[in-house]
Amino acid sequence: MNDQGTAAESAAAVAVPEAVTALGEPGGSAPSGGRRAALAPVALVVAGGLSVQFGAAVAVLLMPKAGALGVVTLRLAAAALVLLVVCRPKLRGHSRADWGTVLAFGVAMGAMNTLFYQAADRIPLGAAVTLEVLGPLALSVFASRRLVNVVWAGLALGGVLLLSGGGFDRLDPVGAAYALGAGAMWAAYIIFSARTGRRFPQADGLAMAMVVAALLSLPLGIMESGSKLLVPSTLGLGAAVAVLSSVLPYTLELMALRRLPAPTFAILMSLEPAIAATAGFLILDQALSTTDALAIALVIGASMGAVRSQVRGLRKTGG
Repeated sequence: MNDQGTAAESAAAVAVPEAVTALGEPGGSAPSGGRRAALAPVALVVAGGLSVQFGAAVAVLLMPKAGALGVVTLRLAAAALVLLVVCRPKLRGHSRADWGTVLAFGVAMGAMNTLFYQAADRIPLGAAVTLEVLGPLALSVFASRRLVNVVWAGLALGGVLLLSGGGFDRLDPVGAAYALGAGAMWAAYIIFSARTGRRFPQADGLAMAMVVAALLSLPLGIMESGSKLLVPSTLGLGAAVAVLSSVLPYTLELMALRRLPAPTFAILMSLEPAIAATAGFLILDQALSTTDALAIALVIGASMGAVRSQVRGLRKTGG
């Protein structure tokens, strides 16, 4: 009973019910408007996933030049600069709790990126993302208050495991451990991204959190790569990775988490291995097998089921 209560409190803490509240108000949107309101944040999540995974594929190409930690530093530092220029966040008028949330968000973001690229440097990209996505899937199971989300998470997990091809036992154990650690940080990222989105207007909180993440990664990148980070071609690719893997997806996800419950968002993250497999095929020339295609279909089916459940929930609230 205590575990169930804790899960319910966790779900309530990370869920962002603005869309539900708006639909429940007098004069709210009709069911068709509710469907559009539910699908809009889903489209943001999918667009963010496409951007981050294709950016990760480009980052893999950059690793021989800058190293795994160097790529993280370039990605986060460039993203922080872009967001600071675009958002120009206000530093005054925030409470201690606001700053604590930003700090936690930045630490989770920096750790997630550092651990993931350490994994991608040791094991294939598809396997790294497959292991990493177990973090959001676990979040969707433990934080959800609806049985149907557990069902969809289970189906997505089946697809994720199938996508691994049963080969996790043959992976570098250190790389696999890094990927699992990145998954835990991804779950934390989802929680603190939602909280940051509620506490700060637009993407101000994201910009400040990105600065925290960049500052944490900078010493590691300098120690590993040094002057290699200043090579013009490396800087250019690093900037591309920053836009594709940080600026665009994190902004889109922050917007989505203002209107999606975190458990539903976490289930949608199960699309990431499918997107990563596609990016690996197109950019890294990694072929897709029939089993991979079936696994991708399972993951997409589970995500579609989660989306339909979210739409129905909003329609009932709006009715």
